[in-house]
Amino acid sequence: QVQLVESGGGLVQAGGSLRLSCAASGRTFSSYAMGWFRQAPGKEREFVAAISWSGGSTYYADSVKGRFTISRDNAKNTVYLQMNSLKPEDTAVYYCVADRGYYGNSFKGYEYWGQGTQVTVSS
Repeated sequence: QVQLVESGGGLVQAGGSLRLSCAASGRTFSSYAMGWFRQAPGKEREFVAAISWSGGSTYYADSVKGRFTISRDNAKNTVYLQMNSLKPEDTAVYYCVADRGYYGNSFKGYEYWGQGTQVTVSS
């Protein structure tokens, strides 16, 4: 089992940057594929990015491709989401996710979820 704690959210102006972090408990972090989802008020949960167990493969939603970068440090049990060129439509609660056997863009595939961190982008 793994527990996920996100940090790094906040308020930023359009065009700015933020880096989200997700710290995972446990000694088998490298056994989990990791990802980020987001949910804006009144909208469905949306896939943002995912990274494979070793970090050798990444996968992005079209809406963030070229602006966001997901990475992981298995020695620190941490996954990151670097967000550049932020837009007001990126405003949402961002959730870190993890799963041993699934690497993809469906929220149903991930067993473990963090509590979320708010990102607000002002215009």
